[in-house]
Amino acid sequence: MTTNNLSKPIPLLLEAIEIPDSAYEKAEARYRDIGEWFCRWESPCRKYNPSIFLQGSFLLGTVTRPSNVNGEFDLDLAVELQRGISKSSHTQKELKTLIGDELVAYRKVRQIKQLLSEKRRCWRLLYKDQMSFHIDALPCIPEDEQRRGMIKEAMMARNADEVLADKVARLTVSITDRERPDYATHCYNWDVSNPQGYGVWFASRARLAKETVHNRFQTGKWASIEAIPAYILKAPLQHCVQLLKVHRDFMFKHDPDRQPISIIITTLAARAYRGQEDVTQALFHILDNMDRYVHNGTPRVPNPVNPAEDFADKWDSPEGRKLGLQDNFYLWLTQAKRDFSRLARTRDADGLAKLAEASLGISRDRMHVRGRLGGSAASVGTPAVTTQRIENPPKPWASR
Repeated sequence: MTTNNLSKPIPLLLEAIEIPDSAYEKAEARYRDIGEWFCRWESPCRKYNPSIFLQGSFLLGTVTRPSNVNGEFDLDLAVELQRGISKSSHTQKELKTLIGDELVAYRKVRQIKQLLSEKRRCWRLLYKDQMSFHIDALPCIPEDEQRRGMIKEAMMARNADEVLADKVARLTVSITDRERPDYATHCYNWDVSNPQGYGVWFASRARLAKETVHNRFQTGKWASIEAIPAYILKAPLQHCVQLLKVHRDFMFKHDPDRQPISIIITTLAARAYRGQEDVTQALFHILDNMDRYVHNGTPRVPNPVNPAEDFADKWDSPEGRKLGLQDNFYLWLTQAKRDFSRLARTRDADGLAKLAEASLGISRDRMHVRGRLGGSAASVGTPAVTTQRIENPPKPWASR
């Protein structure tokens, strides 16, 4: 794809999917309130030095407006008990129960109507006031030094910077999983995760846009570039991930179990990104190159902060083959290239509004679009590709 003179339409689409800073601020207030609850004097968890931190799209600054009918935001956080609990002193079940009991008490004090629900690895809390969140809280403890050292070496073996690898590896945690056979017994090989480390890695990729980062730093009151919150940074990589996820959501809105998962899209986009300052150029470069980072052998899509973990491990599972997850990733990528190519070339306000609704499911005011496009009455050039309407598609994904 070429990106000459294609920079106007894509930013217009971003305006329709971006959430206001106030939404990030409300999310931050929610998780800080939970953190204060766990650290209060009467809390049974206080002696374990609890740390509550964000993970997922709120941590990365890639949240989009809710696509679900209830209008709920997904707020993912982790509750790490940093001292006094180990794999020899507690089972996964005991740790999860300890965290769950505190969340039950929190729900009652905050008069949250919905009961706390247990998921495979986390607890879910539905929180509604000015905004609706479903909060997934992941119980965890620090991983041991030996495992962290192994992860650091694995990252460096894949050409990660040593300073970054060391910083990331030290954030690795052990998590609970109620589907493990040893969930209720003492064992030493808990599943590991590293949401904070992934956030550090993703931020290192987003900050390749040095001019954007410099401008944000100059206009703020941050002590350092690293201190700029992700949602304030609003770097081109973050915008690209938002656009790709919205396209994915709309394409698979009738069958979300078959869609490429967000962590695969985010990871491949971050690996493909090369610091472009213009979001349209960044988007086209990512779309043209992200599949190069899908490996033929396992792990197919390695976790950048734990290279032994495969984000695409379900592709080759019986259920994944039945759902056609691998084929659906490539079908989605092909469709995304077509749709964004057509959108970027459109100069007609009515045409752009129709295409945005057909390919992304978003609405744009035509008068506003017309003003931003410079009042042009017709499309510029003829796109080399065509766009399929997918409101009621004949399943543009695999099913075997």
